[in-house]
Amino acid sequence: MRMNFRATAKLILAGGVLLAAALISFAPSGRAQTAATPSKKSVIAARTILDGRGHVLHDTRIVVEGSKIVAVEKIDAKAGPVDYDLGTLTVLPGWIEAHVHITWSFGPDGKNAGTGGTTQEDAYQTASNAFVTLMAGFTTVQSVGAPNDVPLRDAIAKGILVGPRILTAVEPLQGRGERTGTPEEIRAYIRKQKDAGADLIKIFASASIRQGGGMTISQEQLTAACDEAKKLGLRTVVHAYKEAVRAASLAGCTEVEHGTLSSDDDLRVLAERGTYFDPQAGLVIENYLLNKEKYLGTPGYTEEGFAAMEKILPMNHELVHRAIKIPGLKIVFGTDAVAGAHGRNAEEFIDRVRDGGQDPMAAMTSANSIGAEAMGMSDKIGSIAPGLEADIIALDGDPLKDITAVRRVVFVMKGGVVYKNVSRAAIPNYAGVTP
Repeated sequence: MRMNFRATAKLILAGGVLLAAALISFAPSGRAQTAATPSKKSVIAARTILDGRGHVLHDTRIVVEGSKIVAVEKIDAKAGPVDYDLGTLTVLPGWIEAHVHITWSFGPDGKNAGTGGTTQEDAYQTASNAFVTLMAGFTTVQSVGAPNDVPLRDAIAKGILVGPRILTAVEPLQGRGERTGTPEEIRAYIRKQKDAGADLIKIFASASIRQGGGMTISQEQLTAACDEAKKLGLRTVVHAYKEAVRAASLAGCTEVEHGTLSSDDDLRVLAERGTYFDPQAGLVIENYLLNKEKYLGTPGYTEEGFAAMEKILPMNHELVHRAIKIPGLKIVFGTDAVAGAHGRNAEEFIDRVRDGGQDPMAAMTSANSIGAEAMGMSDKIGSIAPGLEADIIALDGDPLKDITAVRRVVFVMKGGVVYKNVSRAAIPNYAGVTP
């Protein structure tokens, strides 16, 4: 039985509250802490902090009041008591994910169910996706997108559910050649998404890479979409391969996703025009291959498509190698996380550093200050600095020396609320990793 959007929202809220309560009740004892609202004041002390802007701070206190950081100062003998002594852990701002599909899940039959489900099981799974993503250290995500994102976004913002801060595209604009519409029809569609509560606009300018990745929208249509979004104060994120990469930048769009089969000249156009770039080095394809039997036979997933993905994976590694060498290219962090990948988002850091050759600090800032800048939220998130939201995580290990430390998130604070504070041995499977 199918339900309407209002019923879906109620299911997500009711199911999610129960799920979050159940997961929290099984949190490890001792250091584990949760809270519904920010405390009046708390102090975090750490020997090593990556500030999100490319700097390393040592022996530092972070003072939090309400949801905000109010001071970042050196530890001294007169500094006063500490609420969270994170000792030898590496502290950094909560990660920012530029590309997830937070409501995408597997159905009761174990097969890919996509994003449009409206059953109780879908509601529980959606709440779980949000929970494990936050536990994995991601305090802000951009879901691009589905109407079911909206009630989840709003429930988290109200404190009803536990999850990352969500920005959503609601319904994307699908490039379908002439059938996409006239420029005026496309502008009207963009306004419709704004009215539906979209935080950004997602545009499919290319077919799936499994179908070859050809451009599916004209330059005129793409320019109309991005121009209308800009007039409305919305950013545009464009799914693009091959020639669509350059076209998106020329159209004045904000950010290009994927970029496989683009040339160095295309990437230079992005750099020259200030277009943000979000390549995927591995997780999305690795997740599809890992869960092949769950996707195979569902809409859009064929044996031929999986064969194409196996060929594309090394090309994506090579794309990151090329992208990091383009002067001025602003690279953000996004995984395209779908069913099977939620809570494992940090694996993309490992792919980018190990297989794509990205510098570990650059990988971190791509998910901190650069990600915040791309979302127009530098004044709110992305750095550990006074005046910004207290989104703070800690890793058991130093990702600058061992990138696999990103798997060991042991402390999570979002907006001044501590949702996770455990020893490494207590990291549960639902946090995205097995200790």
